[in-house]
Amino acid sequence: MEAILLEYVWVLLVLIALEGLLAADNAVVLAVMVKHLPKEQQKKALFYGLAGAFIFRFAALFMITLLVDVWQIQALGAAYLLFISFKHIYDRRKGKAHTVEPEATQGSGFWMTVLKIELADIAFAVDSMLAAVALAVTLPHLGNFEVGGINGGQFSVMLAGGLVGILIMRFAAHKFVKLLEVYPQLETAAFVIVGWVGVKLMVLTLSHESLGILPYDFAHSAPWKLTFWAVLLGIVVSGVLVSIKKKKESDMKAKTESC
Repeated sequence: MEAILLEYVWVLLVLIALEGLLAADNAVVLAVMVKHLPKEQQKKALFYGLAGAFIFRFAALFMITLLVDVWQIQALGAAYLLFISFKHIYDRRKGKAHTVEPEATQGSGFWMTVLKIELADIAFAVDSMLAAVALAVTLPHLGNFEVGGINGGQFSVMLAGGLVGILIMRFAAHKFVKLLEVYPQLETAAFVIVGWVGVKLMVLTLSHESLGILPYDFAHSAPWKLTFWAVLLGIVVSGVLVSIKKKKESDMKAKTESC
């Protein structure tokens, strides 16, 4: 029992960290989308955006719990997570910013901007909940109740992660934005993690009983879980080390140019 609780705590901590980084990226997008509005309207639009984020995230959570055992949904989720991961990395290599361009909202009125923010919230909610499902669904069952098609313990972890994501967007996103400004490579590391979570969801899909491409027990086996977490930890460590190195190089270059 203690081992199961420890695994739950570990997954929740990882999910909180991932939610934090995704929330920071979302906050940057929302800030760009309201940039053209007057100051007083910017605050109102962001308020509606946060309210929409809350509603859509929970809507996505409950919808996904009902569809979690449908392998086609799992496959689409894996493809989507891999797509946004590879797209971000590709855009970075091409020198493009991973945000909504200002031109997408310039000239829009207040309510049109709010509508576009709510549409962005839907995409953010899907990102968040798919990542949460992929991390939580292979946890051992905890408790004897279910929500939709998912175990109550697994659902609790997803629910907690979703709540934390909303709280981070509301209270701490600007700190993550500043952190990403100082260490921009962390954003790439975050999207590599999103892609790796997509791989986990793909493994779960391929081992679904209806497909049987991989053995059913493989996605829930200790070797695969250890491999997944070891690679994820390696991505985090690499991202931190690369970010620190790049920051030092950038500081040295600025110092040299100022001399």
